[in-house]
Amino acid sequence: MVNEQIVITDVGPRDGLQNQPIILDVGQRLQLIDAIADAGVSSIEVGSFVSPKAVPAMRGTEDVFAGLSKANGVRYTALIPNMKGYERAVAAGARAVTMVLYASDGMAKKNVNMSMLQADRVTADILTRARAEQIEVTAIIAVAFDCPFDGPTDPAVVRASTANFLSLGANQVVIADTIGAADPQQVRSLTADLVSDNGAARLGCHFHDTRAMGLANVFAAVESGVRRFEASIAGLGGCPFAPGASGNVATEDVVMMLEQMGFATGVDIKALLRASDIAEQLTGTALGGRAKPWLQKRMNKQAG
Repeated sequence: MVNEQIVITDVGPRDGLQNQPIILDVGQRLQLIDAIADAGVSSIEVGSFVSPKAVPAMRGTEDVFAGLSKANGVRYTALIPNMKGYERAVAAGARAVTMVLYASDGMAKKNVNMSMLQADRVTADILTRARAEQIEVTAIIAVAFDCPFDGPTDPAVVRASTANFLSLGANQVVIADTIGAADPQQVRSLTADLVSDNGAARLGCHFHDTRAMGLANVFAAVESGVRRFEASIAGLGGCPFAPGASGNVATEDVVMMLEQMGFATGVDIKALLRASDIAEQLTGTALGGRAKPWLQKRMNKQAG
């Protein structure tokens, strides 16, 4: 296990900012993205190509892509809701996109006004085109454990969807605890089954810290063999379409835990804390990771 690599995608500049009371301009969003990249985070979700009427905070994502540093080797991705969003993303220069699948009809209807099956068909069509155009696609299965509209999710639905979209050519499938309702036992059970079904190479997890179980759930997934995780700088987050969805598990907490356990993340924790400070300053709402005060104290002691 020592020095085994775990890949972290920071979703703060998209998932973290989409539901904040302060809407950041393009320059501020780039400032945050650059700070996260400077910390060694190799994959960053930088925005979404959704209607600005629906999500005003994501207006100008084309301009964000135009301002990104292309020389640092970072994988930049953006969320897309449909084929029009895919076309906008590719035109803006995105080489990786993220699509949302649903483990409940209630969430699908609330989020995109489609049924689960309709949303699946949209993603399948985009996967076909993306393969031809050599665009990487991550499929995220929302409400994989519990839905605010339909209640507990049947694990069999998640297993079937994961297997289906990996077979259709998704580069990754990410299991999302959208409202932070899962517990570590649930996570260990589902992720162990998914790894057994599909192998771990193309599986990832996305946890929220709504009930203070975000890190415990990361640990449970690690124990099952998952080596890809999404997290958000300073714990920013919250889905505007999912009641009860508060912040994502904080990137600085995830990095601290994994590094302490002996895994390699490639992330400079000191630089990551600077990025967390920027997130707090820009939004006025980011709390920072639960371990941030301790990490800062340790850094100050080492500097002194």
